[in-house]
Amino acid sequence: MERVLGIGGHFLRAADPAALGAWYRDCLGLDADDNGVWTQEPGPTVFATFESGTDYFGDRAQGTMLNFRVRDLDAMLAQLRGKGAAVEEETQELEGVGRFGWVTDPEGNRVELWQPA
Repeated sequence: MERVLGIGGHFLRAADPAALGAWYRDCLGLDADDNGVWTQEPGPTVFATFESGTDYFGDRAQGTMLNFRVRDLDAMLAQLRGKGAAVEEETQELEGVGRFGWVTDPEGNRVELWQPA
């Protein structure tokens, strides 16, 4: 059986694609080139399905949620707050998995930040 090799991209609709791309670059440090190509650091990637009625993604109209691995969750959340981003106060820790926090981008997409255990 042929298998996929990894995630090749994540694509977002945006009312202002340039501004949203700048937000991800300036607030999260996502250093994609002019074509959107970003070489990420090695590490785990999770592919998980959720019940259709979940509130975990925030707004129920949001069908997927982007999750970024971070080195230091507290530092990233502080950086985002300093830039005026909509950061949730609550964080969550799952033993053996890591810590999680959330931010909502300027287009209303909830983004999860994960500091692996």
